[in-house]
Amino acid sequence: MSTLYLGADKSNISQYVLFSGDPWRVEVLRQYLHNPQKVAFKREFNTYTGTYKGVEITITSTGIGAPSAAIAMEEMYECGMEVAVRMGTVMALQDDMLGKFIIPIAAMRREGTSSSYVDMTYPAVADIDLVNCMNQTVTDMGAEYKNGLNCTMDGFYSKMHDSRFSLEWGRDMSEIFAELKKLQVTGIDMESACMLTVGRLMGVKTCIVTMTTVLENLKEELLGQARTDAEDLLCRTALEGICRFSKCR
Repeated sequence: MSTLYLGADKSNISQYVLFSGDPWRVEVLRQYLHNPQKVAFKREFNTYTGTYKGVEITITSTGIGAPSAAIAMEEMYECGMEVAVRMGTVMALQDDMLGKFIIPIAAMRREGTSSSYVDMTYPAVADIDLVNCMNQTVTDMGAEYKNGLNCTMDGFYSKMHDSRFSLEWGRDMSEIFAELKKLQVTGIDMESACMLTVGRLMGVKTCIVTMTTVLENLKEELLGQARTDAEDLLCRTALEGICRFSKCR
């Protein structure tokens, strides 16, 4: 029987699952798979299963935010997922990180979804073996990375980027960024803490691999071909990292 939202079942999902926020980034990933088989494209969840260098991998999307990411984790776990890698873009809080990877070792849980699973004192921590494998893969791909601490939040326009409404209401994003910098936070996103928390509760080896495409409050960002190339490198690196990890388990 297929899962409710992703339309997946145990027969067409790998133990290795690569999650992307953007459904259309899945189409970029698909190009690097051998014989990709479409599972379904329902709502924000676009899913294929194929092989990369002989390793069966499922690629799927979650859309934006923790609630849908948790749904994707739940339904992939239902289908037998054992390893989960979330790849995506991240807003960095350090000016020298644009175009570089952030592979967090843990994340602050400032989203609401993970608290529906477990008390907020429970840590959102990545699997260290998976992180180390991704670190080496990034280096071998000729890129740079930082292992830091991410902060995951729910509100993009209320916590991460100025909007007409946030300005009318007098929200000062600079105070949020200043606090997070003081806490040595490396980047901000909307999914990582939830996925790390849920993955650890499930006993699923989970990590986050992100590419810095914007700096705080979008004061600087990758555009055009630079953005395309960065996201392509992200896709290739995540697939290669999962492949390598599968061979050393």
